[in-house]
Amino acid sequence: MTALFDKKILISLSDTDHDVSQIQNSFLSIVRTANVQFENIFDGYEEAYKDGNVLFIGLKSASQVIKEYIIYHRGRIIDGALQNYSTTEQFVYNTVNPRSEKNNRKHIHSLYENIQKYDTSACGTYLTIKEIGEAIKDYVSIPYTLPIRFRFRLSIPLDDILVFNGFTDHPNSLFGDLKIKFKINLNAFVFAQVNPIISMAKYYTMNKTDLMASGARQTEEH
Repeated sequence: MTALFDKKILISLSDTDHDVSQIQNSFLSIVRTANVQFENIFDGYEEAYKDGNVLFIGLKSASQVIKEYIIYHRGRIIDGALQNYSTTEQFVYNTVNPRSEKNNRKHIHSLYENIQKYDTSACGTYLTIKEIGEAIKDYVSIPYTLPIRFRFRLSIPLDDILVFNGFTDHPNSLFGDLKIKFKINLNAFVFAQVNPIISMAKYYTMNKTDLMASGARQTEEH
């Protein structure tokens, strides 16, 4: 989907001709595209290490991308469904959520140890220092805006949204024609550096042949 951060997004969660079932196993799948701003150009890195140093940019939990939301049932707002502090709500909920539910679920939770393993459970993307430096090297104003847009997928389990928690305790097949309208929370995004020892080792392992060939060419030139 394409949406500005200050615009509300309306998504149908069900079809008018079909009742909802297994809502606890349902999720929203969203592909986000965004630009990033940096306050420096990472010129302190030696050229040989830029490809192997990696930043992760994304969310701690996919549901935290929702800033505020309203739930509609058959065209009418559900009483009490207006939530203006959804990100805080999701943070509290996921804090008490068992860690077992945060592992091995694709694009839903970004645990730090899983980011280090480039695990698919993380909801975000990876950028190398070299990619960032190349993209903003000609910019002179601060903050530097990364002109290359990055895309990543989020999967939001519906029962991670508080208003849907109770649906798992009721015969949810009685509910139909559900819609959610929400806004994206720009401030929910976080970043972390992948452990350089791990990312450098991964880079050299994946590019061993090319690096050895490049080293051989440089030796011949000298």
